[in-house]
Amino acid sequence: MTIRSLAPSDWSEVSAIYRQGIATGNATFETDVPEWAVWDQAHMGSCRLLSVDGDAVQGWAALTPVSSRCVYQGVAEVSIYVAQGARGKGVGAELMAALIPASEAAGIWTLQAGIFPENRASIALHQKFGFRIIGQRERVGKMDGRWRNVALMERRSQVVGV
Repeated sequence: MTIRSLAPSDWSEVSAIYRQGIATGNATFETDVPEWAVWDQAHMGSCRLLSVDGDAVQGWAALTPVSSRCVYQGVAEVSIYVAQGARGKGVGAELMAALIPASEAAGIWTLQAGIFPENRASIALHQKFGFRIIGQRERVGKMDGRWRNVALMERRSQVVGV
């Protein structure tokens, strides 16, 4: 596997993987994949990574700023999505291992994630890389008529903001 920067030309593969994540019902509250322009506007210009095996896109990672307020300029939310056929093969770990130093190079001191508690694989991945559960938002949103909780996780950089 190779990790490289995600380019606009990768959107077809990236959006297909995002759609697979949405279909699990345990990856996001989103119900549909946005258009490229909307996704591009919401995510940081840096720290957009792609995992490829030959020509096949295996997964992607990106950061979203948590706020436009300057005090939070070093805080970003992590998104990592792995293609259905590549799950359980270390793709998420490779992406996270590359995303953390990329985020620190971009001046990010706190990475955070909101994960459905049912998504044990994602929680375990984040914990493997030093994220800790800092709380749980109970019944924060409804999905298919059912209230969902979200575990809040964060990782503080040992390099930036110390």
